[in-house]
Amino acid sequence: MLVTTILNSIEKRKGFVYGKARMGLDSEGNKRIEIPIIPRRNSKASCSNCGLACRSYDRLPERCFEYVPLWGIAVVLVYAMRRVMCPECGVKVERVPWASGKSPITSSLAIFLADWAKVLSWQEVARRFGVNWRQVFESVRHVVTYGLSHRDLSGVTAIGVDEIQCGHGHRYLTVVYQLCGGTRRLLYVGKDREAVSLSAFFDEMGAPWCAGVRHACSDMWKAYLKVIRERLPNAVHILDRFHIVKLLNEAVDKVRREEDCALRKKGLDLLKGLKYVFLKRPENLTPGQQEALMGIMGQRWLRSVRAYLWKEKFQLFWEYTSPFWAQRYLRRWCKGAMRSRLAPIKKFVKTIRSHEDLIMNWFKAKKLYSSGAVEGMNRKINLVTRKAYGYKSHEVLKIALFHTLGHLPEPEMTHRF
Repeated sequence: MLVTTILNSIEKRKGFVYGKARMGLDSEGNKRIEIPIIPRRNSKASCSNCGLACRSYDRLPERCFEYVPLWGIAVVLVYAMRRVMCPECGVKVERVPWASGKSPITSSLAIFLADWAKVLSWQEVARRFGVNWRQVFESVRHVVTYGLSHRDLSGVTAIGVDEIQCGHGHRYLTVVYQLCGGTRRLLYVGKDREAVSLSAFFDEMGAPWCAGVRHACSDMWKAYLKVIRERLPNAVHILDRFHIVKLLNEAVDKVRREEDCALRKKGLDLLKGLKYVFLKRPENLTPGQQEALMGIMGQRWLRSVRAYLWKEKFQLFWEYTSPFWAQRYLRRWCKGAMRSRLAPIKKFVKTIRSHEDLIMNWFKAKKLYSSGAVEGMNRKINLVTRKAYGYKSHEVLKIALFHTLGHLPEPEMTHRF
């Protein structure tokens, strides 16, 4: 089967004919397959600006458009572009259907490179397929731009909001995810973690879309709490167990560190190597850690042991299904913990009391949504940035994240790679 026969089968172009394929050499002396493209007789060229069909009056020198490689051999489409006299735009170079703008690569190759860029770093994609980094970036941006303009955001009733650190220093991104349906996807990436960062997302979505959101998960960052309260009037705002347990673990660890420091000054080494013994759930402990925990539990005079016991008592709170009984247990636990004489635990209780209504929303939502999925998506973001060893530009990072985590629709093609 001829190469031109294959191209006519998968990418037939109206108004153009594929010529006979030939073997040629590029500027570096490497072999490549060259496929001439010839406009059909009496066919009109399209203005590159407005798309109006016009008659051409001359031809430019031949240009090469890189196509998907075949059997490891580079493939280029060779075409001498026509200039047209557009009655609306004046003298313009024609628009061709296999490439966009002044790009030297075809749309097919752009989608091919963008698909590989999901699993490899952009630099590695460029090296493997003989292009430069910029061409890979433009390919990904082309696919992401198409996907963002064609994605369907109707039916999104649950979202998760969080911030992630990017780069060095206190540089953060505000991210919003979809939590409902069968797809967990990225909906928004904004600079910083201020109120305006999240407000920009809701401004972009519009009031009717915001009114359709029924559940929203976030941590206790004040900026997010304020914006969600104002912009999502019909949503149940959930502070789930992930962030609450994280705060409690930090309080227990602070008690352990303070007491360990005091004991070391007295020459005692009772708490050495017990950090994760106190932080992990009992069912997740290794045999050695279980033995160490049983040994330290006999020392009830230790403040760290008492903090650990309060932490384990708090875990019973999550096992309730009734909001009424869960709230009743929470208040009893808080009342007892305030008498523990453990400053970090008492500080945690004050935080819980100030956000009690939002915590109870987790039970009112029947435990359907939590920020566990959000943290999982954040982990994927870390993998994306690590694969590229970081991104210097926020715009490039945004494109990379949407490309990998946005589950965006891709341009239609007559074949798949």
